[in-house]
Amino acid sequence: MNKDIKNLVADIKSRFELVGEDYPKDDQAALDFNSRDIHSVLAYVKSQGFRQLSILSCVDWIKDNQFQLVYIVFNWETGIRLQVRTRIDRSNPKFTTVTSIYPGAKYYERDVHEFFGVEFEGNPDSYKQLFLENWDDMPPLRKDFDSKAYSDRKYPVREYAADFSKAGDKK
Repeated sequence: MNKDIKNLVADIKSRFELVGEDYPKDDQAALDFNSRDIHSVLAYVKSQGFRQLSILSCVDWIKDNQFQLVYIVFNWETGIRLQVRTRIDRSNPKFTTVTSIYPGAKYYERDVHEFFGVEFEGNPDSYKQLFLENWDDMPPLRKDFDSKAYSDRKYPVREYAADFSKAGDKK
């Protein structure tokens, strides 16, 4: 871990309750917080130069009945990437939008809503479809989504005659 990351994490620890930490790369820290602290943490790190929200992602921890929200922010001056993470209840996945801190989050929240079903309260755009036009099933990146069953329901079965005898021949 480089010196800048070490100082940054020490500063964050002095201000917020850190639940867990990991250092995937020399220029990156992954910090876990209780969900009640995420908005304060994101506002603070933005004030410390982390002006770019690079992405919001979601991880389905199905066995724990939780989703993990992962906000990746970047500081252009130091080159440090920071993952600010929290877990929320999978059976009632709701979280307050962070668009007041990072306005561009409205698109990432739409993506997470569409693919995982997380509702972002305060972001009316999070319900608009972004990629999955006319999707009518459970969110497809949830680990309990059965893509084979979905495909069998939605598309006719096709038979394909496989002839691989000439697959490597060049003409």
